[in-house]
Amino acid sequence: MTGILGELLITAGVLVMLFLGWYVWLNDIVTGSVQQGAAVDVQRELQQEWEDDLATQPEPEPEETTEPGTPLDPPVAVAPAAGESWGALIVPRFGEDYVRAIGEGVDPATVLNSRTLGVGHYAETQMPGELGNVALAAHRNTWGGAFSEVGELQLGDNLYVETRDGWYQYAFRGLEYVWPSGVEVLLPVPQAPQVEPGEHILTLTTCNPRFSTAERMIAYAVLEDWHPRSGGAPAEISGLVEASSR
Repeated sequence: MTGILGELLITAGVLVMLFLGWYVWLNDIVTGSVQQGAAVDVQRELQQEWEDDLATQPEPEPEETTEPGTPLDPPVAVAPAAGESWGALIVPRFGEDYVRAIGEGVDPATVLNSRTLGVGHYAETQMPGELGNVALAAHRNTWGGAFSEVGELQLGDNLYVETRDGWYQYAFRGLEYVWPSGVEVLLPVPQAPQVEPGEHILTLTTCNPRFSTAERMIAYAVLEDWHPRSGGAPAEISGLVEASSR
């Protein structure tokens, strides 16, 4: 009897481990793939809508080339209703085909755990184009693990946020680790209360370490360039953007 009970316990343990392996690893692969495909579909629909809007607008005046050191003055993106997508995040370091749709808000049910979104914008933070902090959140593991590779970012890596107006190009500057209560990373100037922003900042937040919610990993990037839609996508991501538009 003891031997049978022991075998049953071992079998149950193996089944639990297999389930955890599926939930943490295979589920991430499957959901991540679905989010990737959905992001391409969302991006394609938004691009068509944006291109149609662009075609009905007057031809813009040629823009002067920005001299090094000149402050950027990109247009300010408009936030939609909670749960709706307003753009895409493209990070070459995460893979040559990495693109995720950005949803408004960080509600787990409608955004972070969504099979079509996965990346959420903290509604209380700035939108692309505003001075201050555009803060995004996503899971590091489970539900597609959209930010699973945040810790692999290297100094100077480009991160792109695409909106109806074009592409905001940010350069990675560094990582920080905080407690879950460290909400000061969402301030217009992260970790600097009551300081007026003078830069365009992009902040990515996710859980740390892997398979834990004990703390948060924070990645900071600063706007380095702005690419209007009328001029086409930046060379680094032009292939991905063209492929998603087909």
